[in-house]
Amino acid sequence: MADRSAPSCHLRLEWVYGYRGHQCRNNLYYTAAKEIVYFVAGVGVVYSPREHRQKFYLGHQDDIISLALHPERVLVATGQVGKEPYICVWDSYTVQTVSVLKDVHTHGIACLAFDLDGQRLVSVGLDSKNTVCVWDWRKGKLLSMAPGHTDRIFDISWDLYQPNKLVSCGVKHIKFWSLCGNSLTPKRGVFGKTGDLQTILCLACARDEVTYSGALNGDIYVWKGINLVRTIQGAHAAGIFSMNACEEGFATGGRDGCVRLWDLNFKPITVIDLRETDQGYKGLSVRSVCWRGDHILVGTQDSEIFEIVVHERNKPFLIMQGHCEGELWALAVHPTKPLAMTGSDDRSVRIWSLIDHALIARCNMEEPIRCAAVSTDGIHLALGMKDGSFTVLRVRDMTEVVHIKDRKEAIHELKYSPDGNFLAVGSNDSSVDIYGVVQRYKKVGECIGSLSFITHMDWSSDSKYLQTNDGNGKRLFYRMPGGKEVTNKEELKGIQWASWTCVSGLEVNGIWPKYSDINDINSVDANFIGQVMVTADDYGIVKLFRYPCLRKGAKFKKYLGHSAHVTNVRWSHDHQWVVSIGGADHSVFQWKFVPDRKLKDTLHIAPQESLVDSNSDESDSDQSDVPELDSEIEQETQITYRRQVYKEDLPQLKEQCKEKRKSAASKRRERAPGNSIRLHFVHGYRGYDCRSNLFYTQTGEIVYHVAAVGVVYNRQQNTQRFYLGHDDDILCLAIHPLKDYVATGQVGRDSSIHIWDTETIKPLSVLKGYHQYGVCAVDFSADGKRLASVGIDDNHTIVLWDWKKGEKLSAVRGSKDKIFVVKINPYMPDKLITVGIKHMKFWRRAGGGLIGRKGCIGALGRTDTMMCAVYGWTEEMAFSGTSTGDVCIWRDVFLIKTVKAHDGPVFSMHALEKGFVTGGKDGVVALWDDTFERCLKTYAIKRAALAPGSKGLLLEDNPSIRAISLGHGHILVGTKNGEILEVDKSGPITLLVQGHMEGEVWGLATHPHLPICATVSDDKTLRIWDLSPSHCMLAVRKLKKGGRCCCFSPDGKALAVGLNDGSFLIVNADTLEDLVSFQHRKDVISEIRFSPGAGKYLAVASCDNFVDIYNVMSSKRVGICKGASSYITHMDWDIRGKLLQVNTGAKEQLFFEAPRGKKQTIPSLEVEKIGWASWTSVLGSCCEGIWPIIGEVTDVTASCLTSDSKVLATGDDFGFVKLFRYPAKGKFGKFKRYVAHSTHVTNVRWTYDDSLLVTVGGADTSLMLWTYEMEGHRDSRQCDSEESDLDSEEDGGYDSDVTRENEINYTIKALSTNIRPMFGIKPHLQQKEPTLDERQGVVRPPVSRALPQPEKLQTNNVGKKKRPIEDLILELVFGYRGKDCRNNVHYLNDGADVIYHTASIGILYNVATGSQSFYQEHNDDILCLTVNQHPKFTNIVATGQETQQICQLQLLLFTCGMQ
Repeated sequence: MADRSAPSCHLRLEWVYGYRGHQCRNNLYYTAAKEIVYFVAGVGVVYSPREHRQKFYLGHQDDIISLALHPERVLVATGQVGKEPYICVWDSYTVQTVSVLKDVHTHGIACLAFDLDGQRLVSVGLDSKNTVCVWDWRKGKLLSMAPGHTDRIFDISWDLYQPNKLVSCGVKHIKFWSLCGNSLTPKRGVFGKTGDLQTILCLACARDEVTYSGALNGDIYVWKGINLVRTIQGAHAAGIFSMNACEEGFATGGRDGCVRLWDLNFKPITVIDLRETDQGYKGLSVRSVCWRGDHILVGTQDSEIFEIVVHERNKPFLIMQGHCEGELWALAVHPTKPLAMTGSDDRSVRIWSLIDHALIARCNMEEPIRCAAVSTDGIHLALGMKDGSFTVLRVRDMTEVVHIKDRKEAIHELKYSPDGNFLAVGSNDSSVDIYGVVQRYKKVGECIGSLSFITHMDWSSDSKYLQTNDGNGKRLFYRMPGGKEVTNKEELKGIQWASWTCVSGLEVNGIWPKYSDINDINSVDANFIGQVMVTADDYGIVKLFRYPCLRKGAKFKKYLGHSAHVTNVRWSHDHQWVVSIGGADHSVFQWKFVPDRKLKDTLHIAPQESLVDSNSDESDSDQSDVPELDSEIEQETQITYRRQVYKEDLPQLKEQCKEKRKSAASKRRERAPGNSIRLHFVHGYRGYDCRSNLFYTQTGEIVYHVAAVGVVYNRQQNTQRFYLGHDDDILCLAIHPLKDYVATGQVGRDSSIHIWDTETIKPLSVLKGYHQYGVCAVDFSADGKRLASVGIDDNHTIVLWDWKKGEKLSAVRGSKDKIFVVKINPYMPDKLITVGIKHMKFWRRAGGGLIGRKGCIGALGRTDTMMCAVYGWTEEMAFSGTSTGDVCIWRDVFLIKTVKAHDGPVFSMHALEKGFVTGGKDGVVALWDDTFERCLKTYAIKRAALAPGSKGLLLEDNPSIRAISLGHGHILVGTKNGEILEVDKSGPITLLVQGHMEGEVWGLATHPHLPICATVSDDKTLRIWDLSPSHCMLAVRKLKKGGRCCCFSPDGKALAVGLNDGSFLIVNADTLEDLVSFQHRKDVISEIRFSPGAGKYLAVASCDNFVDIYNVMSSKRVGICKGASSYITHMDWDIRGKLLQVNTGAKEQLFFEAPRGKKQTIPSLEVEKIGWASWTSVLGSCCEGIWPIIGEVTDVTASCLTSDSKVLATGDDFGFVKLFRYPAKGKFGKFKRYVAHSTHVTNVRWTYDDSLLVTVGGADTSLMLWTYEMEGHRDSRQCDSEESDLDSEEDGGYDSDVTRENEINYTIKALSTNIRPMFGIKPHLQQKEPTLDERQGVVRPPVSRALPQPEKLQTNNVGKKKRPIEDLILELVFGYRGKDCRNNVHYLNDGADVIYHTASIGILYNVATGSQSFYQEHNDDILCLTVNQHPKFTNIVATGQETQQICQLQLLLFTCGMQ
């Protein structure tokens, strides 16, 4: 189906008519190149008046509402509205993004301002707190943020003469801010009696702490510091919207339509009243002024831009006009000339020249205009009005021909018939009226078939038929001119339509997404000749489709620029241009149409880069003709890494079980065991869903990962060391360029990336807080300072880190589909590429954001799914491997050529000094020259090539290759089957590490007298492993089905295996050949056990609730154990081989007699007395303590008891391996806990001599060996565990003081209820109770413990006139906070002073004079204090208070108090 693909032509924005004057201010400036920068809708415009040329910045995806110019006047910052608005800093020469600032504001960005040297940018949000943020904009880093004000802020400015000071103003306030450290503190301006408190609209800062501000009543308020010192009354007759400072002085513009110029001391120079000039009009209101030399730019409320030359100030030059208030819906194009006509709710109709890019005529009507049409001869212009009337004008001189009102509701659509005889008028009251043009617009017909308002109409070429669309999405046909509805399908078949502007109909089915509301496409226009059509929708997008477009969900190219809804769109008469108009943004966009043939010449022009995918061929629906996804890739994309419960949830879950904890804490619990285990060796490598996760380290060891363990493997000694800092599946691994550090990313609710040293196995940095659910790709930059990571959240967020500082540099949403690889450009650490499902993107860093461009495929094909990528020998060369086996070669963002490299997907690539190496699903490693011209050598991974020193056996020839790395003269290969191989350049292959393949591993058995174990997994293999130091796989056998359990016979010669289809086998334990097999069940065999001693019986438990008992010698079933109400989970024999203990999924503990299978009831005290041959049970009083507090959430899946019956090892659903003392009686026993498996540990077994514990992880496919260490043998190691779930309350608890302090709650008092209820009579009004002495008439001299009163207070003040108290000054504070603080008294100045705190005050006490000085910047209790000990920072003190801020205070001169 070719017609579903996107058209190959495209549109280029050529001109935008309009300027955003409404609801914005100060948004119009001269750049250094004397160009004019402003914005309209979602586009930043740079206009050159000399060349009459516009350049566009298209980095926003919603209305821009604020703009600031950098002091050097080249860079521009713009802020937009939206749910997650961002700020773009861009270059006005190149119109490319320099930096993106995001993730802080919500709703929108109301104001922006650069500081004097242009290093910092301040922004104000539109959120309820009007948040003020200060940015280091180059780095995209937030330096400080604070709530701005409870009401709107209209302007903010840096004080250009004092660093770190800002001023903001808005509704009834002005605030003076100081930036200290990372805290912004405001002080409100004091209006006093000098002026009325009122709304301040704009401001400018001058020398000596003077600030000028423009008020709502037209006065200018002059501030010194924070006080209002004078007002300049009547500067303007109404509100002053804009104030601009320049070298010569200040310019102000107001609602009165005047611009006034002032000198540097704010003495008036001149007034320019724009209303009185030629172009002026009543009601003109100035929103923006910019004064530069002898030119002044003025932007008005009604979307005009004037340029005034000072010496000809009464002749302003109008350089831009646009529609103003209300919505813009009417658009028509002239049938023979390059003219467009628009009409709007502002009641004006305007004619634009598409060649001169200028307004050539304007006429004001009585009513808002909603639609327009030009007659076929181009003489008449018909306008449909909002009040139901329509007017016809002569195009030549805009004089009225006729005005007719036949309807009461708005006219939505007008169309002249192709022969020029009729005008069809469609209105909101569901009818279409037909008027005869020649009969002076007499009504000749009426169409009344619709039940909803008319939205679109088209005439047939012969003018005999009319088709309409209405608000219900119905398409109807009428015979003209009478208006009779046509329902006969035959009659309609041959109709040729003169135009196509309808949104419903077979020909335009494809413009609708597969699932969509029928009203969100506002306009369509088809270009029959070019076989394309253009649409306009409610999301601000103009789209280009093929025409006709028959199937829903067709591909398109999309263009952004309009902010909200695009109301109408039309081709020009010669199809050279497309004109689109925006409803709320009042703007008219003119797009140049670039047909296919021209595209070939423009291939070298890079695609417009933007933060949102513009001109993408990818549309909302899936491509229909995409090659089938490879099965392996499909499987991988379907893996979900989401967990019901994450390890991060544990503390919360425990918190919810508080009651249980309290009851448990009161009981005496058994200690944790003295012995411990240590991870010794791991069999396994994660290859089935990871790639490029295998490297040589500096010292020639091999680093990779499996489960939650980072493994460093020494291939000479066959030993492993482990990084155990992760607590869930590791999904990716990257190595530092120096090959000494490694970064690993894991699964988690708030997933973390760990960077660790492969020598010391210690973490260097842990990065958290930006990835949800998991991290699937990481990469270091070539200098090793940066790290890129990709998350597995729905947007596959890409983050760039400075990993040493733990700081996020930039982030961006990557793609809806899975991303497999991220690579940082080795030559330019600000660039990176990502590849994934139908995804190849080139990113460059811009401040806090990343800007992406899709790979340009051109005529070479379509975006394939990419599986791997590397950079080449220059900064612009990149190579990617596809899912079809090709290698794509890219220069910059363009695909130059493709080379066939493998059969099936190319999963891994590695760049060498000279050349490349690739590996694919076909199991071949290929070496290439440095241009991918020649394949130099291939190595097929085959069993025949295995060298004698291998640590295992290859399961199959040509396994799928997932990772390749080179070093030390070898090629290191990781396969999907979990094998790590070393390929010698001469050909032989050594297998180093191997584990199970994808699928869960449940079956585990240890040999009764040899260091050997057997495992069986859902990957349909049975494997025998050597547990002695050679650590290799001894044998493997493929099974017809996966298996879940296995068991050695007591003599170790036979091995029983239970399979998932209900059958089981007994095989020879050495050769793994069948001895016998049975099938009596349909469901999974969940456990299988030989009876002890001679192994006479075999008990086989299945998931259909039965245990079958077989006689091994006679190979017959001799008994069935019935009575379990759920599937069987665990089974143990007693020593005599006469009794079976069974656990079920319903947590039942049952007993059956062998061999007949009769159910027995045994009291729990007796159970303990029975000698059991093994204990793998998880139920019963002996192991009550192994169930965690959160037992409802997680299951204990397995247990195993040592042969001396002292230590019970368990595995659970959280991936923990725990050791308990046995018997673990009483709830919530204490334990030692070890993390290495990621999700559930499915089985645990001790070896025959208890020297090793063997554990298998379910989904992580790994087999782990732990050495068992006796009590004395303990080095301090990282993996020895947290002791247990419960804290140390029962270990003697806390001292009473500590307990009390621990329970203090520092809630902000103002927010909680009043602490002391206020009632009663105020003290001075109370009736005094006479004391005993007074009653007895004894007079005592006053006894006071206070110091004698100072002289000046003893003078008699009677009779003096009291001065009113101006201010209170703190003189002395009694008290020191010791009740709940510590280490908060320090000497300063060699013991001359003491610093301490109480309440919210820092106190410096001079020991010699006894005087105090105070730090009073805190506004709540100080809780801690420390002094900087560094000689460079003497007398710096930090204090922390109860709310969220820390102040740093500096003690400067103690005589002047504190600063």
